[in-house]
Amino acid sequence: MDTDTAQHRQIGIAILIDSHGRFLLQQRDDIPGIVHPGKIGLFGGHREGEETYLQCAVREIHEEIGYFVEPNHFKHFVSYDEVDDHGIHVHGEIFVANQIPVEELLITEGLLLVVEPEDVPAIAANFSPSARFAISRYLMSKESSTDHQGSGERPS
Repeated sequence: MDTDTAQHRQIGIAILIDSHGRFLLQQRDDIPGIVHPGKIGLFGGHREGEETYLQCAVREIHEEIGYFVEPNHFKHFVSYDEVDDHGIHVHGEIFVANQIPVEELLITEGLLLVVEPEDVPAIAANFSPSARFAISRYLMSKESSTDHQGSGERPS
């Protein structure tokens, strides 16, 4: 069973972070027929058949970066829902994987962008909607946990 229909898409994507704390992002190809051509996105893609969102992210990321990230290396981060510019509902599950060895990657789709967290605002206007949502949420969660470090408080 194909999980995408004319009015609904399901995606499994991940925020990939290298051993230096930098984001590993995908500068998408700028060709007709792909979703968000030329935009900066997260690695991952559309679910196939009966695979879970995690299985989708693992498969797609392996295909796109040429490096196998073990499923247990991914941590679920947040769910994503939007209606895109064409009226299609997109549901996704977004994961985070750390300690990705950038020197071992072989990018097969688009280009690899290695981005320091402080450089995100300079490129955020070029993000795909899901990347904008995920990266901003991730940075907010890091700020929140930093604001509470050492205070004995738990972030709410």
